[in-house]
Parts: sequence; C-alpha cells; structure tokens
Amino acid sequence: MPAYAVIGGQWGDEGKGKVIDYLAGDVDSVVRYAGGNNAGHTVVNDKGTFQLHLVPSGICWPNAYGIIGNGVVVDPDVLVAELAEIAARGIDTSRLYISERAHVIMPYHIVLDHYEEKARGDAAIGTTGRGIGPAYMDKIGRMGIRVGDLLDWDSLVPMVEQVLDHKNALITKIYGGEPLALDDVLAKCLLWAEQLAPYAKPTEQLIQDLLAQGKRVLLEGAQGTLLDIDHGSYPYVTSSSPSIGGACTGLGLNPQAISGVLGVFKAYSTRVGGGPMPSEISEAEGSEIREKAHEFGVTTGRARRIGWFDGVAAKYSQLINGFTGLVLTRLDILDGFKSIKLCVAYEVNGERLDRFPANTGLLARCKPIYEEMPGWDQPTASATELSQLPENALAYVKRIEELVGCRAQIISTGPSRGETIQVEPVFT
Repeated sequence: MPAYAVIGGQWGDEGKGKVIDYLAGDVDSVVRYAGGNNAGHTVVNDKGTFQLHLVPSGICWPNAYGIIGNGVVVDPDVLVAELAEIAARGIDTSRLYISERAHVIMPYHIVLDHYEEKARGDAAIGTTGRGIGPAYMDKIGRMGIRVGDLLDWDSLVPMVEQVLDHKNALITKIYGGEPLALDDVLAKCLLWAEQLAPYAKPTEQLIQDLLAQGKRVLLEGAQGTLLDIDHGSYPYVTSSSPSIGGACTGLGLNPQAISGVLGVFKAYSTRVGGGPMPSEISEAEGSEIREKAHEFGVTTGRARRIGWFDGVAAKYSQLINGFTGLVLTRLDILDGFKSIKLCVAYEVNGERLDRFPANTGLLARCKPIYEEMPGWDQPTASATELSQLPENALAYVKRIEELVGCRAQIISTGPSRGETIQVEPVFT
C-alpha cells in the first residue's frame, strides 16, 4: 500500500491538523517528517480539542501508529508534557515511536535562538524562539545530538562536553550571557534518555515494513511550502523542508512509495512573522477575517497577517510538490462577504509577473493583480455535501482549482472532523 502526503501549500497554518485527523481513520500510521514544536496543529473531534506540536495529528485514532521521523527536531520536555496531557484525556500514547536519528533540541539551542533573533534587530525573522533554527544548524554543522545518542551514555558525555564548550563561548563572548553548566545539561540528557527510551525505534525500517505489509501510511507536513528552507521566501523561512522533498529525506522514504500528494490551502492567505506577502490586506480589512477565524498562532499566540488567496504562490507550490489533489479549508470564513478577491498575477516595476520570484527583495516589491468575484449570503459553514454550497461559493472553489492546477478532493467547512465535504476519494 502506498504512502500519501499532506502538505501545506501556503505559509503554514492551513488547517493540516484537521485534515490529517479526518483522514487518519482510514490509515495505519501517521508520520511527521519535518519541523519541531514551532509548528502547531489543532485537532477538533469527539474527544475534544487538541493543540499538538510534536505528536502526529492522527493520535486520537486507535487504529493508527504515530511516528516522529528523523527529519523532526525534538524538544523532549515539550514532547513528554504533550504526551502526558494527551494520556490524561484518555488517548493511548503507547503507539507513538520516535526515530533514533531525530535530533534533540538542547538547552543551549533555545538560549542561542533568543540571542540571535534579538541581535537581528529590525531584520528579525520572527522565529518562535524554541531553538528550532539552532538545532538544525547543528545538524548541518555535524554538531547535533540525536535521540539515539541519548541512549549511549559513554559516547554522549564527551559529545556534550565538546559541543557545550563551543556554545558557551558563543553565549559568553558574543552575547555576554551566562554559560550553561555541564552538569545541568547532562542531568537533562539523563532524564530525557529515561523518558524517551520506550519510544525510540529505527523508524525508517518500521515505515518500510508497514508499507511492505500493505498498510496505508499518511505523511504529515508541518509549516508550509512557502516557508521551505530551499523553496520558500528566503530568508523569512523555517529551517526545514516542509515540501514533498522533506518527506523523503525526513523519513528515509523512497519517492516511489508516495502515491498521492494533497496540498492544503486556506480559502484566503495568512502568514506569521516577517517577510513579504504580496496579497496582504490592511489591518482594518484583515481584522474582520482574523477575528472571525481566530487567526492567532497555535504555538505563539501571535496575530496572523491576513491576505486574499494568492494564486501565483499557490501555482508555485503546486510546481514544487506536484499535488495530486487539493484541500480547501476555511471556506466558511468567507460567508457573508459581498465580494472576494483572488491574486492572479503580480505587478512589479510596471510589468506583469506570473511567477513567484526567488529574490525576496523583488517579491517585496510585487503588487497584487486582483480578480474580484461575487460573495455569497447563504452559509457554507458545517456543509457536508457539495450540493449544500451556494453557487458563488462553488464558482470560487472552481477558480482556485484553476489557479492551483488540480482538483479539490476535500473542502473543510468548519473546525471539527464532521464539518467536511469529501468531493472525491483521496486514497486509491
């Protein structure tokens, strides 16, 4: 049985948690392949509302394993607390596994994240301050500590000693901060080893075994394609690869195993943090959508920036990921608007631009070229059939399909699992 990926098509916060929870009832495993606890997925089902940051969003289903792949950076304190909270609400967490190759967010990563972001001043990226970037820097710099390393004390101690000397030099000499004590860091590692040992597995082999047994595996993306370290609006991006390429490297999965790629898009656009967003609308205009949709970050609580649907960025996202179908979320938020705009091209230096530029400075100068469509008075909220959607809402969905270049397979009309229109089957 093949794997299916669920990937954010915009700047993250597209509603992937709800989509994955909806689909997880028909799969055998949900596997997270990138990011860290800088991501937040909200899941609303018959068991309540869950704010998940590291645990895969299919955890509420008793049939599905949850797997955290090697491409994820793990803060053990956050993961343990999240598991305890979920377990206290009656969810079985014994089906969770963590890759031995997943990197650990160490205490010095969080300290350095705050110092580095502060030092950027007006050029701050808008990181969550949770140590994600520094952890990935150490991974690439071959200075990282992995989950498997925590379980081999004799090898771990000299590794931590060497790395901490380097990190303390940065903290004290560059930023004027207080050094971290080796004994304190090692005590943390000892505790984490005990807590994570029951979950640590060679997940690459586990995933391959599930696929070989004919099991259906759902690949869970975090953040969105436009925040991808390689393909996003650099440098205002995350430190991992939320796009389809990250699913392969972040799980040890060969591309032939992936049969379908679902791109998740909001019916409008949002973004958290700095960086250009061509279809962004003014605070006065955006506040109506923000308040109605409660557009505040799950992880940080920061207000999200609001914009109209950006068809140029969406088409670029399709180019990178090869979506076999799209999921449109938050359609109900646009109920009651007299008219709705879609960005269909950019204008820069007096010329029309139909592609998403690589240069961030150029992207910042892009002005949206809008197409305006009539809104609808009848509600789409809680609809479960296409026939329940107003004619103008259906026309809006069709126009987004044309801009992205693939058909909508799912339309979300509310936060809960049942508020969903299954347009056509996702799994074949």
